[in-house]
Amino acid sequence: MNKLFKSVLLTAGLAISIAPVHAATSLDQLLEQVKKNRVSEARINAQREAEFNSARADKQALLRKAQADLKAEQDRGDRLAKQYSDNEVRLAEKEQELKNATGTLGEMFGVVRQASGEAYGRISSSIVSAEYPGRAAFLEEMSSESKGLPNIQELEELWFALQTEMTESGKVSRFETDVISLDGGSSRQEVVRVGTFNLIGQDGYLLYNAENQQVQPLGRQPDSYMLDAAMDFRNETSGIAPFYVDPSQGAILSLLTAKATMMERYHAGGLPGYVITGLFIIGVLIALYKIITLTVMSGKIRSQLNNTSNPSSSNPLGRILQVYNENKKSDAENLELKLDEAILRELPSIESGVNIIKIIAAIAPLLGLLGTVIGMIATFQTITLFGTGDPKVMAGSISMALVTTAQGIIAALPLILLHSIVAGRSKSIMHILDEQAAGIVAAHAEAEKA
Repeated sequence: MNKLFKSVLLTAGLAISIAPVHAATSLDQLLEQVKKNRVSEARINAQREAEFNSARADKQALLRKAQADLKAEQDRGDRLAKQYSDNEVRLAEKEQELKNATGTLGEMFGVVRQASGEAYGRISSSIVSAEYPGRAAFLEEMSSESKGLPNIQELEELWFALQTEMTESGKVSRFETDVISLDGGSSRQEVVRVGTFNLIGQDGYLLYNAENQQVQPLGRQPDSYMLDAAMDFRNETSGIAPFYVDPSQGAILSLLTAKATMMERYHAGGLPGYVITGLFIIGVLIALYKIITLTVMSGKIRSQLNNTSNPSSSNPLGRILQVYNENKKSDAENLELKLDEAILRELPSIESGVNIIKIIAAIAPLLGLLGTVIGMIATFQTITLFGTGDPKVMAGSISMALVTTAQGIIAALPLILLHSIVAGRSKSIMHILDEQAAGIVAAHAEAEKA
């Protein structure tokens, strides 16, 4: 009984929570309300069950449709697989028919493709393409993209391309084209083409860039004698003219332009080289000054020899003769001392600077050796840091080591020659002065004995 009462109360509470009801005043009213709510719940549950059954029917229909589509696609896949297999067999049969039909023409096709590939490699990089652009496109298509047998027109185009290249290789032609400058700009120029070898523009040799199909100048023009010959050849209109030809279409010229110039080699000597140059200039200037002054002095002495009776103070011999005239009454021994003293006074002006030239000539090779040592030290430091994998890393230090030695020797050789010239002239002047002084003393001694 208690369990029944609890169930009734639970059902009543659930009914009260689902739908709002008025408070029952008796047990009969409560029972009536529970019955009404039970009928309402049954109706709602029936509606929900009907909706679920309806949705289930729809899902079944969708499942049947998806299964039908899957079956259709599987059938289609089977048909396509069979069709692919049939096509493979048919393609094999057609390839065999094509092979039987072409016969020996297949060999011709291989020869044509090979010839087209070789011609494309030659013509695409040829400088003739600078004058006749677009020739390589057809050959590229023939050598790589063409799958069928070449027709008569394509064979004629290949023939014309090869014949044009052969014909133009023996011509000197003039044409106008755009030349790309080193700063990125371009200008329209008249260009002279020498066969398949070189192009000459307004400023010298030109190169043809096959990758960009552009004409551009060299990074640096070759030596002046080559450039002058090229410009003279460009200005000629007929006849025969000398010309330096690069058979590699600019490769050798590029190597020549990469060669260091004399100024670049000079600057490779660094600070020791600059010091050697400064000393060399100083030595040369001193030598030239002494040669000029000693030459003038020698000329005045020769003039004085022709007129010893009238000594002049503008030359050493004249000043010595003046000393003799002032000491004629002295004995021979005192006169000799006076003349020796006068010669000693003239000696500094005659021999000044001669030893400086000699010292500079001796120092220059030593400075070159110092530069060599510095360059070798720098080379070994570079090897320590970067190893010996890249010789270009060590090239700068090795250049200093070699160039400074050459600069020291080059400076010393002319300085030694100039020193010999200056020393010889100063000795000849001193010889004249000593000779004249000895003659004066001898004549004065004879006069005293007489």
